[in-house]
Amino acid sequence: MIEYLSLFSVAFIAASFLPAHSELVLVGFLVLGKQPAWALIAVATAGNVLGAGPNWLIGRYCMSFKDRHWFPVKQEKLARAEAWYRKYGRWSLLLSWVPVIGTPFTLIAGALREPFASFCLIVLIAKLSRYLVVAGIALQWAA
Repeated sequence: MIEYLSLFSVAFIAASFLPAHSELVLVGFLVLGKQPAWALIAVATAGNVLGAGPNWLIGRYCMSFKDRHWFPVKQEKLARAEAWYRKYGRWSLLLSWVPVIGTPFTLIAGALREPFASFCLIVLIAKLSRYLVVAGIALQWAA
């Protein structure tokens, strides 16, 4: 049980701006082979998708402060991210799994009022796909 809680926690944190490597934790638990692979993938995916939710909320409710001098994102970076999201739409959330650029996409989705249901579905597809690929490679390598 502690393995699942650890994996969920790291995956949740990894969806934020904080550095965490949930893939490494997943691979470690897969190689140990004490839990079923499907359960580990499900826990990592759930943690990572739920961890993206606060990003959406922050984007949704904190953009009213974007003109303040203390706002952490510069206007030009914000404008670039918004232009990308407007150009590619909700499907840019398929990149939400990518380190560094994925988290800003989840923030912008909230800021641009992406419905939470479609946000969750697309982020789920992206993050589950990533964990499936990682698990497949890890299990192939460990065999």
